[in-house]
Amino acid sequence: MSVPLYQAKAEMFRTLGHPVRIRVLELLQAGPRPVRELLSEIDVEPSNLSQQLAVLRRTGVVVSFRDGGLVMYALSTPDVAELLAAGRRILGAVLADRDGLLAELNAHPPAG
Repeated sequence: MSVPLYQAKAEMFRTLGHPVRIRVLELLQAGPRPVRELLSEIDVEPSNLSQQLAVLRRTGVVVSFRDGGLVMYALSTPDVAELLAAGRRILGAVLADRDGLLAELNAHPPAG
């Protein structure tokens, strides 16, 4: 029995709801990276990074493969990078709207 599309989307967004996972995805936008490089860029314990990579792998957002003795990780599709870019644009727009609202509130103090 398959899950409804909206439920699958919600699960994907839940997967993205962790700072370490987002940082991993940001780093992988430049191309495949070995675990040791990810560890050097992200200030977490190796076991924590391993857990977060496993979550990303299980949901299909990243893929892993061996290159000689190294375990490499890569984005499963360029669409992941596009999703991160869209998130950045949305965040920028939301924050710009808040700044605009704050400026408007400050420009028009309450009467009285």
